[in-house]
Amino acid sequence: MTAWLWQHKDWPNMVWQQQQLAPLLRGVYDRLGQLKGKSALVENNAEFSLDTLLANIVASSAIESEKVDVYAVRSSLARQLGINDKSPVKTDGSSEGLASLMRSAVTDLDEPIKLERLLNWHRWLFEHHESLMQRVEPGVLRGGALMQIVSGPITRPTVHFEAPPRANIETELESFVNWYNETQQDLHYDPLLRAAIAHLWFVTIHPFEDGNGRITRALTDRALAQADRQSIRLFAMSEAILANRTGYYDILEYTQKHGVDITPWLVWFLQTLAEAVDAALIKIDRVVAKAKFWAHHADKNIQPNQQKVINRLLDGDFSDGINASQYKSVAKVSKATATRHLADMVAQGLLYKTQGGGRSTRYKVLI
Repeated sequence: MTAWLWQHKDWPNMVWQQQQLAPLLRGVYDRLGQLKGKSALVENNAEFSLDTLLANIVASSAIESEKVDVYAVRSSLARQLGINDKSPVKTDGSSEGLASLMRSAVTDLDEPIKLERLLNWHRWLFEHHESLMQRVEPGVLRGGALMQIVSGPITRPTVHFEAPPRANIETELESFVNWYNETQQDLHYDPLLRAAIAHLWFVTIHPFEDGNGRITRALTDRALAQADRQSIRLFAMSEAILANRTGYYDILEYTQKHGVDITPWLVWFLQTLAEAVDAALIKIDRVVAKAKFWAHHADKNIQPNQQKVINRLLDGDFSDGINASQYKSVAKVSKATATRHLADMVAQGLLYKTQGGGRSTRYKVLI
């Protein structure tokens, strides 16, 4: 019979091999330094931060196969953070709840975490959730039923995870909350490892009927924000997790079944964090390149459709270049107009033709 992590005699005193983690930690801290340095080049830092936090919300929901109204959540988040939203849309209780959860996670970072805050986060997730097949009571810990994640036939199910029994939840949460608060100022605790441990610890407790993953990732974002108050608004950890969703669930399952040495989980977490920061660095490079491009071509006569396509190219879409058919689809113009627009942008020095001719002709931004 599998002995789960929480059943181990040393739980929750997890251990790890620091020597194995040291080069990964150095790599992440180096990337974070680059990220903060490059962020100073971003003209509209507030909007970049808004989009990063939004990406975290959307990705964290997508990990659980939950879809959200991206535009409504963006408007709710902008309003709550006091950021100007150029194109606000109508919001609702669901978008306000998701925005409230993210705002609470990454602000007032000196305030200790209390159980009431976690219950509020759960309430914000489910108070206005109308598409659930099974109703979840918002802001309430799970009931007494056995909490397992299983797959396969009913006659021979595979149990991927089993949470502690309901009778243990209050005690488990008290231990976690105390540790989370006490280690925030502990100079002997690496703050990035603290975030990774918080993630694993809370998802192991699994205190709610649903929403445990999203609240776990919010707690992780908070720990990362406490580690570095500037960069948390520049990278989206949940996006990197979503990009390797299968690996995420695999490493969590492995860690639940292999005792209190959690080195493999910490390695995975740091590697994924590095990928998240790398993705943010690429985004910043593109934002800066876009700003320089438009400043250089401010005197050009560019139509809105042309500007839209160029921005898509500058954002990294159509990495092989765009052809006339793709331009037609993006700009919503006729094939003849697409060909004329592309020729005009080449003449103005905005685009250049790649090698090839006829239907294989593609165009890239001339930087």
